[in-house]
Amino acid sequence: MNTVKANITNTRMWVLVIGVTVAVGMVAAAETRRRRRRKAMFKEDFGAFVQRFQILPFPQPPPPAAKQTLAGLTFAINDIFELEEYVTGFGNPDWARTHEAAEKTAVTVTALLKNGALCVGKTVIDELAFGVSGENMHYGAPINPEMPAHVPGGSSSGSAVAVAAELVDFALGTDTTGCIRIPAAFCGLLSYRPSHGAVSMIGVLPNSQSLDTVGWLARDPSILLRVGNALLKLNTVEPRRARRLIFADDLFQLSKVPKQKAEGVISKAIENLSGYQPQQHINFGQHIASNVPSLKGFLDQSTNLHNGTSILKALSSAMVSLQRCCASIAFDMEPHFHSLTFLCIILPFRHEFKTNHEEWVKSVEPKLAPDVSDNVLAAINTTHENLKALYDIRKELRACIKTLLKDNGILVIPTVADPPWKLNSKKWDAVESHNRALILSSIASMSGCCQVTIPLGKYDGCPMSVSLITFHGGDKFLLDTLLDMYSSLKEQINLVSSPAPLQDTNENIDDSELLKEKGNAAYKGNQWNKAVNYYSEAIKLNGENATYYSNRAAAYLQLGCFQKAEEDCNKAISLDKKNVKAYLRRGTARESLLFYKDAAQDFKHALVLEPQNKVASDAEKRLRKLMG
Repeated sequence: MNTVKANITNTRMWVLVIGVTVAVGMVAAAETRRRRRRKAMFKEDFGAFVQRFQILPFPQPPPPAAKQTLAGLTFAINDIFELEEYVTGFGNPDWARTHEAAEKTAVTVTALLKNGALCVGKTVIDELAFGVSGENMHYGAPINPEMPAHVPGGSSSGSAVAVAAELVDFALGTDTTGCIRIPAAFCGLLSYRPSHGAVSMIGVLPNSQSLDTVGWLARDPSILLRVGNALLKLNTVEPRRARRLIFADDLFQLSKVPKQKAEGVISKAIENLSGYQPQQHINFGQHIASNVPSLKGFLDQSTNLHNGTSILKALSSAMVSLQRCCASIAFDMEPHFHSLTFLCIILPFRHEFKTNHEEWVKSVEPKLAPDVSDNVLAAINTTHENLKALYDIRKELRACIKTLLKDNGILVIPTVADPPWKLNSKKWDAVESHNRALILSSIASMSGCCQVTIPLGKYDGCPMSVSLITFHGGDKFLLDTLLDMYSSLKEQINLVSSPAPLQDTNENIDDSELLKEKGNAAYKGNQWNKAVNYYSEAIKLNGENATYYSNRAAAYLQLGCFQKAEEDCNKAISLDKKNVKAYLRRGTARESLLFYKDAAQDFKHALVLEPQNKVASDAEKRLRKLMG
């Protein structure tokens, strides 16, 4: 018996020792992984640079010459600008290997050096300037200081990170389809895309000449303006004009940041400033459809020109018809997008990229990341069909925006639709976010208008920003507007409170039902705003009724308020997880907001609850086809 007890005791001791050893080993392994992640996260210079050096500024000219405006400031340039005696890498080692050092320095870089700034290095870009994530297979993704586990945005990723990490005072990049504006939004920075053609592109590798511009990023608006003065050669004096802010309500529906939050900050910032007219609102998609004649050939005959949602869907049909003339669309886009703006961006972009780089691609056969390779092949295989129509649309759009804004108007839009997505995201998630980002950035790209990106703090822990766009050639007007309002904007960023929650009571049930019936009657009579008001009053009396939220979501869908519709459906589903109509309406809202994967899940859930539901079945099949 004693021997048995001893054996049991020894066995327990061994089990204990083994358990402790395994636990210690697991903790040690976890700690090792954590340290590796931390080391990678804070690699030298946040991974922003491909080369560090110092190019000294030109000497200060003797009096009576004016003091250099950028004296004492440091800057970086992305690896697309030529520097004498340096090889321009274009984000790809094979490009660097097959090209000689530049014989001259880019005109823009020379202008900055002449104005006293010190150049300290070249920064990472997406390969061949393709992409908006900032991830580069060869050089890695620069670490976003605002959200280290998320992409910094691209293609001018290194320039944005260098500024956000305070490694330089400002940085240059290029902007073709949002390559400055998107990283600025993701990293919480100011950025500027000038009017197309206003800044010299001599000494900058071309991507798509009809879209390419030099752009710059900064943390301080006065530095952004000083760089603008150096590169744009602006007049020091310009007539004072009353400013007119126009909010593009339909574009804010694409953004996850509530329009009220951005509008509230801006409204409060300018209410005590002189020279601002009352704010205006517009459905921008409807406006361009009504004012760009070349679009009419792509509109379905049944399209209601007074319904912005129908117009955007019709424009996506136009995109499909033109896509059939090409091998495929660049950036791996699915065929149904709710904007024709991609027609004016992607097809000319691909054609011009082919003209610039087809010979090099075919002779060198460079090693490219899979997504970049797909994009390059799509560009190389593009045809010339429909290019004239697309260029006509772009020309007409510039005139359309000029007519809208005149010489004192400023269009206010969200800079990006989504917060930065996580590094190494699944392909579909990244492509979906990437495509939604291009919808907003394409406005300035295709019209050639100037755009300034302004950070507005954070929302749900992510950087949020808005952009101001004005007419082509209005660069000084726009930069002066930024400087005029920025200090007041900063004061308001932390003062704007969240919208007050809806009142939640369980009283007056009969009254709330009566209000619901009035809402239903208004809805049937196509009086959707009135229906929203009735449902809202019903919710104030009884905030625990899922039907009220679901019905209000239906009215919001008719008004094109997709984000509000989604929020109401979320509430309805939280109250009643078997509310089929709420799933259907949320799926419709998410599809309209271009969240196709989430929309498909909603329609699938509706089918689980009602297997014979034809609306859900058709929608699920359509989305499955879209997602490939």
